[in-house]
Amino acid sequence: MIGVVCALAAEARPLARLAGASVSVSGMGGDAAAAAARALIDSGATALLSWGLAGALDPALAAGALFLPSCVMASGGAALDMAPAWHQRLRAALADQHPIARGTLLTSARALGSAAAKAAAFRDTGALAVDMECLPVAQVAAAHGLPFVAIKVIVDRAADDLPRAVAAAADAAGRLHLWRLLGALARSPADLAPLSRLALRYRAASRTLAAAARLGSLAPA
Repeated sequence: MIGVVCALAAEARPLARLAGASVSVSGMGGDAAAAAARALIDSGATALLSWGLAGALDPALAAGALFLPSCVMASGGAALDMAPAWHQRLRAALADQHPIARGTLLTSARALGSAAAKAAAFRDTGALAVDMECLPVAQVAAAHGLPFVAIKVIVDRAADDLPRAVAAAADAAGRLHLWRLLGALARSPADLAPLSRLALRYRAASRTLAAAARLGSLAPA
């Protein structure tokens, strides 16, 4: 059984009918993702997959781009490679549906919400994209001797500044609440324009996630 860790409930939705997988919505952040990964292993998972959205660091990556990381790292830390045979199988299967970007994924302990922060991370690490959950899941898999891969889809581009209202709208369980979003927008109305742009990016990313989920099986073999 594959244990799939997603930060947000919306990321997990396309996986509802995925065969041979147990999906856990961890909420945002590395500690929550690691706890979800350990719980999946306790429930019988024999492989772990980090699934969901990521932000672009490479300016060449557009919203909706499918990113299959070859390794994941923290800033200033060593990289952990994906399980090679599993990674290759997914790459071959997903390439029939969508162009794939490959390279290093950076896991950051904090959100990189500004274009300047993303540009600095790209310069300093060479990573193509960033998330907040993948590396802890990879570390749990490595500690248990289990194969690990990640499938990510780009939502915000490298040049996008993320509105603070988005972070305010998410709860600890990975659910987005409209009332929280409206309250944050009322406090910071300047976020409305970037939020509208992000909504367009999110629709493109959601279509790619749904297409990847239609693969039918994401199993290592």
